Amino acid sequence: MRILHTMLRVGDLQRSIDFYTRVMGMQLLRTTERPEQKYSLAFVGYGPESQGAVLELTYNHGVARYEMGGAFGHIAIAVDDAYATCERIRAAGGTVTREAGPVKGGSTVIAFVQDPDGYKIELIQTAQH
Repeated sequence: MRILHTMLRVGDLQRSIDFYTRVMGMQLLRTTERPEQKYSLAFVGYGPESQGAVLELTYNHGVARYEMGGAFGHIAIAVDDAYATCERIRAAGGTVTREAGPVKGGSTVIAFVQDPDGYKIELIQTAQH
């Protein structure tokens, strides 16, 4: 067994595709239009779905905003350099909500960014600098 994808409901599919591809560096893997069922999907990730988990961005036609809810925490992404990644994301118009630095009580370097719908994304530095 393996995790295939995480689904996020988004208020503007093209805005979300732009964020995850242009700002976060993912690839648009595939899209699905279901006009009769009134939804559209886009799958984005850092590689093929056959090799790793991806994000399914779901746009329900006519729904521009969702409540975040109290149960969702964040998506985690491994990066080589959290400091440089924050700079790149900010330069591309993304929002950094926690600057890169050691996690409280530890030495792992993390940062947080936020997508256009308010979903939190944790950047976890995997390389030692």
